[in-house]
Amino acid sequence: MTETTETTEASTRPSTDDGGRWEFWIDRGGTFTDVIGRRPDGGLVSVKLLSDNDALYPDAALEGIRRLLDLASDAAIPPARLAAVKMGTTIATNALLEHAGARTVLVITEGFADQLRIGTQARPDIFARRIELPTPLYEDVIEARERIAADGTVITALDEDALAAALAAARARGIAACAIVFCHGYRTPVHEQRAGALARAAGFDQVSESHQASPLMKLVGRGDTTVVDAYLSPILRR
Repeated sequence: MTETTETTEASTRPSTDDGGRWEFWIDRGGTFTDVIGRRPDGGLVSVKLLSDNDALYPDAALEGIRRLLDLASDAAIPPARLAAVKMGTTIATNALLEHAGARTVLVITEGFADQLRIGTQARPDIFARRIELPTPLYEDVIEARERIAADGTVITALDEDALAAALAAARARGIAACAIVFCHGYRTPVHEQRAGALARAAGFDQVSESHQASPLMKLVGRGDTTVVDAYLSPILRR
């Protein structure tokens, strides 16, 4: 694998000398990162780097910008030289397809441990006699003793002591991300908020609460989105 720099003098847009400032467009993939820069005179330059190359640089996008600005790898990038930086990435898509996200625990209302696994029963092949369900993104489930009715009435108060102990045990096993999905949490999030506070206190690096990640009425759709948020957010943050 090689890293290359290419220069294109022609531009499809007229020159716009923006006070000596550059524009950058970045595509960060799982293997390569492409950085395209528009110089102040309108000319285009580009650099292709390995997305992960710790021996040479800590971050490919910043390294690409530095190379096009002719800066050292450890030099600060002067904000005054930047007009715009736009970035897209397939990192999350790749991690989802490869099941390479963060280790995640699902915290859900007691009695609903299998709800996301069961899903909606939608079948791509309605006549298939062997139903193969996809592997869940979460590796463990904690059933929280709690229940809030649709009108906000607390049917069962959250058992904070039991939940805190279960969260501590999951964190001790090396699980770093937590997805919290409670019945009617989209409408009355008080239990989710308290569970989120307990998860953060237990040391989880990522805590996703369904009323924030996807405030939808139906539990399965809301739960799936919240799990994906917990599973991929640490990857994107890094």
